[in-house]
Amino acid sequence: ARAPAGMGDVPEPGPQAPLAVLSKVELRVSCKHLLDRDTLNKSDPCVLLLMQTQGQWMEVDRSEVIKSNLNPVFAKIFTVDYYFEEVQKLRFEVYDSHGQASVGTHDDDFLGGMECTVGQIVAQKRVTKPLFLKYGKFAGKSTITIISEEISGNNGYVELAFRAKKLDDKVSQVPGGKQGGWAVLSLTLLPQDLFSKSDPFLEIYRIDDDRSEQLVYRTEVVKNNLSPIWEPFKVSLNSLCSCEEKRKLRCVVWDYDSRGKHDFIGEFFTTFEEMQKAMGENKVQWDCMNPKYKIKKRNYKNSGVVVLLDLKIHRVYSFLDYIMGGCQIHFTVAIDFTASNGDPRNSCSLHYINPYQPNEYLKALVAVGEICQDYDSDKKFSALGFGARIPPKYEVSHDFAINFNPDNDECEGIQGVVESYQSCLPKIQLYGPTNVAPIISKVARVAADEERTKEASQYFILLILTDGVVTDMADTREAIVRASYLPMSIIIVGVGNADFTDMQILDGDDGVLRSPKGEPVLRDIVQFVPFREFKNASPTALAKCVLAEVPKQVVEYYSYKAFPPRCPRPPTPDPSLGSPQ
Repeated sequence: ARAPAGMGDVPEPGPQAPLAVLSKVELRVSCKHLLDRDTLNKSDPCVLLLMQTQGQWMEVDRSEVIKSNLNPVFAKIFTVDYYFEEVQKLRFEVYDSHGQASVGTHDDDFLGGMECTVGQIVAQKRVTKPLFLKYGKFAGKSTITIISEEISGNNGYVELAFRAKKLDDKVSQVPGGKQGGWAVLSLTLLPQDLFSKSDPFLEIYRIDDDRSEQLVYRTEVVKNNLSPIWEPFKVSLNSLCSCEEKRKLRCVVWDYDSRGKHDFIGEFFTTFEEMQKAMGENKVQWDCMNPKYKIKKRNYKNSGVVVLLDLKIHRVYSFLDYIMGGCQIHFTVAIDFTASNGDPRNSCSLHYINPYQPNEYLKALVAVGEICQDYDSDKKFSALGFGARIPPKYEVSHDFAINFNPDNDECEGIQGVVESYQSCLPKIQLYGPTNVAPIISKVARVAADEERTKEASQYFILLILTDGVVTDMADTREAIVRASYLPMSIIIVGVGNADFTDMQILDGDDGVLRSPKGEPVLRDIVQFVPFREFKNASPTALAKCVLAEVPKQVVEYYSYKAFPPRCPRPPTPDPSLGSPQ
């Protein structure tokens, strides 16, 4: 039988492996001098984290419940995205829990709250503030401390499996023994372990540069067992040792008490460097020492032994890991040539070529393409069109090369795409309908060939520029679901003043996109924005918006496929620099 350590009935032993590709921040919470709301025991605190979204406070996450403790250190690590350009308001609320399901309801006693911003926490790294009750009243001397750590892009995680052997039985160390002192009191006052063995759990603390200790992980409790085997668990290397192998760690074994008065069994010190000796068939063990017993008892050896049975290191790669490993970003643009754009010879047309001012198609193409070209070594981009009648037979096509080369749709650089676009306009007849599924499927076929190499060598970005809602919505949804399993992202920019409301369904921000048969996308790979929202902004604003999710999408795909970055190629010497001396 197992029960959580110091958390009541909430089995939340610790953080799981992160998938950190954007700027993320870990928040650790502790409190001091909480109000005591319980009659028989102390308060059982739990923390709720809320974030303000569109003026409304929304719960993000909650901690475990810690039984009978007015100075709790919560094992739960809150993770939030960090955006430098936004004011992100947070609220921490502390409750005396009467059951996890009811935390934050009228059944619980409110112990106090505190508001701050993510920026404040990040800037100060450690924030301690008083807790307030309603109407701005202080919650006595209660304080809450938030400690922040940024999760680096190339953060990894480690999986650990611990057990212990022959731990001290705290039962036998009760004053007077099983027949002594306390045995004459009423049954309710007897030590909880009087008729059973210890209920051990393990805590791991990281010792920081200022010698303060940060709780990294708390295992579950193994009931009535002096040689427990704890469940394997995962922690980020950043959390465990700040990615420093020689940083000292303190590991403490306790005997669990439901009233929060856990008995100290012993401790030992180690480092992640030492832990790594447990990789493979090897095991590492430490004497679990009680300093008081070591002083008092002449023949004291230890209070048991803790064994690290297994250690597995998992690397979580960042976007730059893949790019620096040689992954190329292949950029494809698809342009809407349907009749709703207007006659290109008319100055009111969205395709009108003004020698002094680029049209919206060109502005969007250049803004996004100029960034993508830095990640493509040959600087060649596929340029496609859809919704037009094309020569020589003037049949409607929904995936033609705008350079009219059916064997090679690539253009030399962004300027080559611009020139092909301008030269093709007089040769085609704008028609319709607005079907984009054929182009998505065309790029997906190339991406599928790339997937079969089982290497992180090429990722595909498809930029679709359109002046209206797509006509083949069902086929488009199906094509996007299929593409979500491939190394591919789709950016859709709505050009002109049409009502693009129905296009929002393709962007998974408001819910999971599904195929007509109900199959969900594996990854959210579509980003849709109307160009008019950036009409008066700099070109970089549009690019920043539409490309913001691409690094995350790249890492999600290769992580899902378990493809590591390729080995970076050695740099090619520049002949103009001459030979090294």
